Amino acid sequence: MKKIVVLVSGNGSNLQSIIDACQQNRINGHIAAVFSNKADAYGLQRAERADIPAHFINPQAYADRASYDIALRQAIDQYAPDLVVLAGYMRILSPGFVQHYHGRLLNIHPSLLPKYPGLHTHRKAIENGDQEHGTSVHFVTEELDGGPVILQAKVPIFAGDQEEDVSKRVQTQEHSIYPLVIGWFLDQRLVMERNSAIMDGQILPPQGYASE
Repeated sequence: MKKIVVLVSGNGSNLQSIIDACQQNRINGHIAAVFSNKADAYGLQRAERADIPAHFINPQAYADRASYDIALRQAIDQYAPDLVVLAGYMRILSPGFVQHYHGRLLNIHPSLLPKYPGLHTHRKAIENGDQEHGTSVHFVTEELDGGPVILQAKVPIFAGDQEEDVSKRVQTQEHSIYPLVIGWFLDQRLVMERNSAIMDGQILPPQGYASE
């Protein structure tokens, strides 16, 4: 069975959606381990409850990002993962880490990329008067939130919405599309080649599969 390693920094709601999908056989694989850069990340407790090895690696024990990422990579590779999944992992990854997992490193970002890379995406969408917002699953490259998009889901923004309202709407979609994309990858329907996402042999458009 294919092996997944998940990286988290916080609550881990997307991790939980992946755990559930694996248990329900919607993903042809299992989570081999979960890693976090935060000792108090609730995602680690979610992993432990599901009998998944959970590891905290302390960034303060390392001189810089590159040395931390080398230690993280070595720890991950003990599990020989087929796929590494970022699920609310809030550290910028070093180029060496990204290159090591080239083509098998996924992230989910709370915006309709290329709109709003980085932080505070819901706030930016509301402040700019957007009528729709959403989330994007993409392959990770060295460009922050710049890798090829695989799948997006859109949500409306209504008058009077607060960040929390939009966040809840977006998370509901995230919990649906992230396990779906992971399943595609592990079923070998999805690959990254020449900096493009390719699904069933077809290069996906910039907004990903079935974006409309």
